[in-house]
Amino acid sequence: MSGVEHASVDSRKALELLRTVRGQVDAVVRMVEEDRYCIDVSRQVLASIALLRKANLLILRQHMNTCVKEAIASDRGAEKIDEITMILEK
Repeated sequence: MSGVEHASVDSRKALELLRTVRGQVDAVVRMVEEDRYCIDVSRQVLASIALLRKANLLILRQHMNTCVKEAIASDRGAEKIDEITMILEK
């Protein structure tokens, strides 16, 4: 699988996860509005966070398989590595 094909798969998976998160967050809002048990709400929030992390990793992997590879081939790899390092430190 080429970098572009891999990126396309990662994009689709990330979008799928993000759409799931959107539904989960809508459900969390309803739970809070309905004054549901705090621990149940917290569990749903944590589940959303976990999916966001997975989506973020897919997006970063896509970036590394496309933009970073191209930058390295053009002798601009250090710039992209610094960029990724900065985002991971947040």
